[in-house]
Order: sequence, then C-alpha cells, then structure tokens
Amino acid sequence: MHSPQLTRTLQKKAAMAKTILHKADSRGQADHGWLKSFHSFSFAGYYNPERMHFGVLRVLNDDWVNGGMGFGKHPHDNMEIISIPLEGDLEHQDSMGNTTVIRKGDIQVMSAGTGVYHSEYNKNENEPVKFLQIWIFPNKKNVSPRYDQITLNEAERKNKFQQVLSPNSNDEGVWIHQDAWFHLGTFDNGISATYAIKKPGNGVYAFVLKGSFKLDGIEITNRDGLGIWETEEFILTSSEDDSEILLMEVPM
Repeated sequence: MHSPQLTRTLQKKAAMAKTILHKADSRGQADHGWLKSFHSFSFAGYYNPERMHFGVLRVLNDDWVNGGMGFGKHPHDNMEIISIPLEGDLEHQDSMGNTTVIRKGDIQVMSAGTGVYHSEYNKNENEPVKFLQIWIFPNKKNVSPRYDQITLNEAERKNKFQQVLSPNSNDEGVWIHQDAWFHLGTFDNGISATYAIKKPGNGVYAFVLKGSFKLDGIEITNRDGLGIWETEEFILTSSEDDSEILLMEVPM
C-alpha cells in the first residue's frame, strides 16, 4: 500500500494523462456459429474509424471457438502476433514446422516477418476454447519468421504485475520486435499497485479479464478496455476479489 502523500502525488500525475475508455458492449462482434469474436479495434467485417488501433496495438480479439473447430491455414506477414489462452486447449500448426498446444497459463508469440502460414484449432471436441488474439505492428520489417511459447507461473501475478512480454529475449516472458511490455495481474479487493511506464512516450491499454478495477479514477469492469498515455505512471486498484487484468504497454 502507498502512503497518503505518495498516492496523492501519483493521482495528480495520472490526472494529467490522456485516456480513452472502450466499454465491453461497444466492441465489434462477429458470430459465425463455430466462432464468436469480440473486436476491440476494427477487424474483418467490423470497421470503426474511431477504433483502428491504440498506438502500435492493432488487434485485440476476444475469441470463443466451438469444440473441434478453428481457423484453417492462412498467411500473415510483418506482424507480431500474440495468443493468450483463457480456457481450453488451442492447437497451433505453422509453415515453420511447429505443432503445439497452448493452454491457460501459457503465452504464445509469432513474428510473421517475411511471411508465415498457420492454423489454430480447438483440440477438444466437447468444450470451447477461449483466447485473446493480439496483433502488434513491429519495429522491424521482413525479419525471419519466429515462433515461441512459454508456460507462466500464475502465482507470480498475485496482487502484483507479472511481466509476460518484452522487447528483450533475455527478459521475463516472451519477446517481440517492438518496444512493448505486457503484464498480467490478479488482485484481491482493495489492493492497489502502481505501474511505471517503461519507455517515455509509450501508453498502456488495460483490458479487464475478470472482475473490476479503478484506473485513473475510471471504473472498468469485465472485458472493458482503457487506454492511458502521456503519463509516467498510474495507480490501479481492484474493486473485488480475484480481479484479473492485462496491461499492454506500447509505443503511441
């Protein structure tokens, strides 16, 4: 917990920040029967000129895939693609020769670079798979395609931020070709934590996975997104037990 004086100082700094709130029910929606997807930013059949991206964060899709179904082989290039499973088992295959399964507690990254084909399927026939699909514009084009996944220790995010992605291959979590940092946190009711921006000029897009929080004095709840920038740090406070959040720090 912070001292009252420090809390007031941080709140004053945060009050000078710029923010944008995307409520969960304002997202684009697609229902293909086997696939239900919610788009925080314009994607496929959903186009909103006010919701094209947040800095270099281009896509944040909240996907739900029926048992045994999935995305057939399709191409990508010059994009950093991150998958975070929330429930179930997602099987990945790609033109680099990888065949893997990712589950809750894992994080997967693919640098598409000069070009790669991949497919994603629900490995189970009798239960859905739920996952976040995130696309980041890279800071280097036409790199050699690359794939990686790791299993995270979820206990390391209890009432604090666990780094799960960075620009550095020798740092915690996976890495990408961009000056971006992702953190996950699970918080008890009333717990506060300060997030300090890693690189000047970056902003943070906060996405609530479960429960509710207050960030920069703004209430955000399940599947709401809140972007904050032009600040050095901010305070996040949980409003209920077992609240989960993903923070995506990206260049603006």
